[in-house]
Amino acid sequence: MPRSFTQPGMARVARPPEGGLGVALVDGVPLFREGLSALIMRTAGFTWLGATDTPQGAVQFAERYHPNVVLIDSGLDPRSHLSNMLAAANPSLTTLVMIREAHRTTQYVATAIASGVHGVILRSAEPPQIIDAIRAVRADRRYVDPALAQTVAAPRGRLTRVPDATLPLSRREFQVLQLIADGLENQAIAKILYVSVETVRTHVKSILRKLGARDRTHAVAVGFRSGVLLTQEPPRQPAPNTPSRTGT
Repeated sequence: MPRSFTQPGMARVARPPEGGLGVALVDGVPLFREGLSALIMRTAGFTWLGATDTPQGAVQFAERYHPNVVLIDSGLDPRSHLSNMLAAANPSLTTLVMIREAHRTTQYVATAIASGVHGVILRSAEPPQIIDAIRAVRADRRYVDPALAQTVAAPRGRLTRVPDATLPLSRREFQVLQLIADGLENQAIAKILYVSVETVRTHVKSILRKLGARDRTHAVAVGFRSGVLLTQEPPRQPAPNTPSRTGT
């Protein structure tokens, strides 16, 4: 059986009290588990449900205690499979991945968000920020640590197209892929690009077909791996008299 680390008496809490947030943790470091449990238990409106140090234990724990928010060490969920399993089993559950320095990369963070992770925060974040992040990810079902904002925004602000001769996507399809990598759903993408949701769906289908991708997550991964998405310095702004073109 996977080890479960819960405070005495807390293991019997099946759900948080009215108006409270039930919080659980998946992390392999005992000191980190102890520190987070102390932080949660002294925060009004939160209930500490416990922690486990294995993905298998996390699934069993979530089935038994029904947490509202699960914090997950990125080292124990390198491909976001655990986050997806937990969310699939309980759609109301929200996941907040705590990013290690080794995973503080555009590819890891963008892929995690695109795969359905609700929030990301540095594992080294200060306690008050962790509390704020838990509240935010529960309320909005999306949270990005300000320290990771540049990393997550890189696909939009710093990723550029490869030369048209090697790029299978149209300009608009590339924009959609960037926004998918930012973790946005079709409705949000439609608002940003001022198009209909159905148009976005059409672009997504075309992206999947052109990249040979199974789904949105796979498309982002293929984009990075194939060089369709590249991390570069921001392009220079055109001269004032240079006309700009918008793709379709």
